[in-house]
Amino acid sequence: MTAKKLLTIDKSSLPESWKGATLADVTEYIQRGKGPKYIERSDLPVINQKCIRWFGIQKEHLKYVDPEQWSAWGEQRYVRVGDVLWNSTGTGTIGRAALVRNLAPGEKYVVDSHVTIVRPRDIDPQYVHYWIMSPSVQGSIEAMQSGSTNQVELSKSAVEALPIPVAPPNQQKSIVAEIEKQFSRLEEAVANLKRVKANLKRYKAAVLKAAVEGKLTEDWRKQHPNVESASKLLERILVERRARWNGRGKYKEPAKPDMNNLPSLPEKWTWASVDQLTSHITSGSRDWTRYYGRGSGTFILAQNVRLMRLDLSERQAVDPPKNDAETARTRVSIGDILVTIVGAKTGEVCRIPKELVDHFVCQSVALLRPLMPASAKFMELYLASPENGQAQWRQYIYGQGRPHLSFEQLKMTAIALPSLAEQHEIVAEVERRLSVIEELESAIEANLTRADRLRQSILQRAFSGRLLSEKGHTGSSDSHLPLLAAESVSPCGVRS
Repeated sequence: MTAKKLLTIDKSSLPESWKGATLADVTEYIQRGKGPKYIERSDLPVINQKCIRWFGIQKEHLKYVDPEQWSAWGEQRYVRVGDVLWNSTGTGTIGRAALVRNLAPGEKYVVDSHVTIVRPRDIDPQYVHYWIMSPSVQGSIEAMQSGSTNQVELSKSAVEALPIPVAPPNQQKSIVAEIEKQFSRLEEAVANLKRVKANLKRYKAAVLKAAVEGKLTEDWRKQHPNVESASKLLERILVERRARWNGRGKYKEPAKPDMNNLPSLPEKWTWASVDQLTSHITSGSRDWTRYYGRGSGTFILAQNVRLMRLDLSERQAVDPPKNDAETARTRVSIGDILVTIVGAKTGEVCRIPKELVDHFVCQSVALLRPLMPASAKFMELYLASPENGQAQWRQYIYGQGRPHLSFEQLKMTAIALPSLAEQHEIVAEVERRLSVIEELESAIEANLTRADRLRQSILQRAFSGRLLSEKGHTGSSDSHLPLLAAESVSPCGVRS
């Protein structure tokens, strides 16, 4: 195992006017032990881990204690303007810090045992905050940790020994000002990108709605008046469904579509239920726990099912029993439609785009097998449309805390069915438009990632003494900003 190293600074690489120090040299590191119990409400709010954000304190997560219970801890443990509050215990957000920039007259806060107060002495508090935010310090967080897996904390001795490059006071203020200037411009660019990303999401939803309601193919229908009606197609599908019946006992007629609050359909379209259009609907085995964690098979979990995308980046290995009915029942095939039916992502739906060897659905994922494989793509589009299939499921989903969709609800879900020829035309038109959207989304994600790297680069240069010198040479910090041309990825560029 590679040893985790604490941060070190090569003083010879710093500007001549800078000096090396430790955190203990320039701040007071204030921790406290177990404190009073929380109460429902009082005049003394407690800042806890959930409140700490890099750019401020989120007050909706505050807790409260009785001020009298707190008095024994002393005045120094009350939060002051200029304090840096550092998450020092736990997991997930350990190492995150917030700067206390202002307090209203009479406003008082304390921190809980998971948050440490770093109180600067003779050093700019914002300078200290940005230094803690820098990749050098954040990269050392794991090396500074001590304690058990369940109760990890930043070692006080390791943190106080952290080296910090200290610029002269006037340069500290200039560095902070330059960081904030560049961060401000960067955040403006990022905000623009996120707005475009949201617009693309709305545009994608509009494309799906227009597609599955027949609006994208209005001209096509006028040019092809003699195509088979959807009602005839449905008749053929139902005949095929009966012919394939291999269940126990007498053939069971499929559930009819739920016709509540459905819009009118284009000419020659008809309503069909998911049950009518599929040979079977099932979910994973209840008793495969002993087969997990080994084998070449893959257990498809709820987190693998995303809207119109099967995400297998996280793989749960499984080695199911051979020649078992459960194995055959839950194995996916190309064209199958998967729906999350339990948990926070209930209603997420995607199609199996290619043949997968030994992939099986779990109990939280329903498998829908279309009777007519040529209709699988259109069914996926309809069920993924926020204002169509997704809207029906939002009405059906039940269970507080742990949402569910039942098989009965899946079966009666209504799908607007066009002719097979029009389905193919709709799918082709949607794929053309979505391919443009996906390219734009990829460009946005690449620029957002680039922005994160640039933010770290700004901090890295700031505390190596290069940020101000680069500004002096270039006359502007703009040359370090990425080309985040949000306007160039506007959905207006997508042909309608």
